[in-house]
Amino acid sequence: MIFNNTQPIFIQIADYVSELILRKELQSDQQIPSVRELAVKLEVNPNTVMRAFERLQQNEVVYNKRGLGYFVSQDAYEKILAQRKLKLFEDVLPAIYEEMALLDITDTEFLAHLKAYKKSMK
Repeated sequence: MIFNNTQPIFIQIADYVSELILRKELQSDQQIPSVRELAVKLEVNPNTVMRAFERLQQNEVVYNKRGLGYFVSQDAYEKILAQRKLKLFEDVLPAIYEEMALLDITDTEFLAHLKAYKKSMK
């Protein structure tokens, strides 16, 4: 994982775990890597990973079984999906439309490129 300078590392780690859940690499009630395992893998301080896990727990994406570790919540997938869609519609989409207006790109032109891109990803 390569970290960027735009967000705190613990948030990027929380997003990374969320993506694993969205990709269904982590399922409901499945144990996630331990704080130490993830810290070693990502080459970060274990306290940073702990902050990420606490954030995920506050958002009810993971839960802690004392002495066993953290596990994916039953409805984690749905919660993350709803959060990510909201972020897309409230943050990303307005930025796209501002750029489209600046570049004088029509909805039709944008949709044509979107469809071509989607087709190339298959």
